Amino acid sequence: MKRLLALLATCATILGLTGLFSPQAVAATGCKVDYTVTSQWHGGFQAGVKITNLGEPVTGWTLKFAMPDAGQKLVQGWNATWSQSGSVVTTVGLDWNRTLATGAAADVGFTGSFTGANPKPAAFTLNGVACTGSVDETPPPSPGGGTPLDINGQVQVCGVNLCNQYNRPIQLRGMSTHGIQWFSKCYNGASVEALAKDWKSDLLRVAMYVQESGYETDPAGFTSRVNGLVDMAEARGMYAMIDFHTLTPGDPNHNLDRAKTFFASVAARNAGKKNVIYEIANEPNGVSWTAIKSYAEQVIPVIRAADPDAVVIVGTRGWSSLGVSDGSNESEVVSNPVNATNIMYAFHFYAASHKDAYRTTLSRAASRLPLFVTEFGTVSATGGGAMDRASTTAWLDLLDRLKIGYANWTYSDASESSAAFRPGTCDGGDYSSSGVLTESGALLKNRISTPDNFPTS
Repeated sequence: MKRLLALLATCATILGLTGLFSPQAVAATGCKVDYTVTSQWHGGFQAGVKITNLGEPVTGWTLKFAMPDAGQKLVQGWNATWSQSGSVVTTVGLDWNRTLATGAAADVGFTGSFTGANPKPAAFTLNGVACTGSVDETPPPSPGGGTPLDINGQVQVCGVNLCNQYNRPIQLRGMSTHGIQWFSKCYNGASVEALAKDWKSDLLRVAMYVQESGYETDPAGFTSRVNGLVDMAEARGMYAMIDFHTLTPGDPNHNLDRAKTFFASVAARNAGKKNVIYEIANEPNGVSWTAIKSYAEQVIPVIRAADPDAVVIVGTRGWSSLGVSDGSNESEVVSNPVNATNIMYAFHFYAASHKDAYRTTLSRAASRLPLFVTEFGTVSATGGGAMDRASTTAWLDLLDRLKIGYANWTYSDASESSAAFRPGTCDGGDYSSSGVLTESGALLKNRISTPDNFPTS
């Protein structure tokens, strides 16, 4: 979402709006704009705009386009400064995304209202120049067909990205269970089938709490349950993230022996599978990065002894915020990384609570560290409150641009606004119809079910 700078400069000629652009901005010599209506409801809609700079680098950009229907109005935008005068919408890049190199892309978006029809804009201008690239509603399907697992095979870390069997960066998008000790009825053949086929999810994160009536109460039973969900995901072509969900106490070293026992077991059992990713500590809190690093460097060798190829994800300080929630930042990880290969670092956010400071940190860290958003919510950090649509969309657009994978909290019918399903859904067995979805669930299903377009060459 932070790369909306230079790609909008070629669109004003089409609209005849060239005189409206900022004179100090340098016009691009070519650009492409992809406009996508990501969701629509009675009287309202949400749209994403991706601008790709095809010409010389641009510093300072203004995008303009005309709403094609008089009943269409801008309500709220993100990743830029938005305004509307008459039918003309003006979008100006922010300090952090005002420069677009050649080939770079920026993602912005907005919500709008409409009466009558809701046609899409037919032309855009960037710094007074018409963007003549395509305006697409839907991206092309993934080449090669098949499930996410069929296409990508064994994943691995390459540089700061998660890469597939073709050594090409990919983004895995999916959902996290709630605690399987509380919501076991939500995780069965029908629900996992719906996640794979209707949601078109790439990933199921299996949240196995260690405390809170979890693993410590029945190690064998919970290990078996996790393995069963790994198998169900594999059978449907999805990746499974095994989440050792430590939360209270926040120091993962409290569970070091349990972690070694658990991961030795699941790694040995699942070593032959290509769909398993290990998340070794959910949300470390109240503990230093040095202590987290020590824990990771003791647990990772246990996994590697049985499963040398799987990706391992390490939690970070401040509830996996790269330290931001503790007043720190990613520098402590960059300067003192875990001594292991084929690993990534976890980042968590809740859109209504965690906004610009967190997005800035993630954007900066993504150029230095391989990151995976193993958990996020559309609401406040408590798991409740109103969904923040604008902040959630800003986050998802940013993750898409950076190719950072994510799992949303939660694929459950918990009585909290972060849940994807309305309370009671898991009693009935319908996980597919729009009537069972919460506002958060509808937004996430819409985003996740868009084609992945995984690269194969």
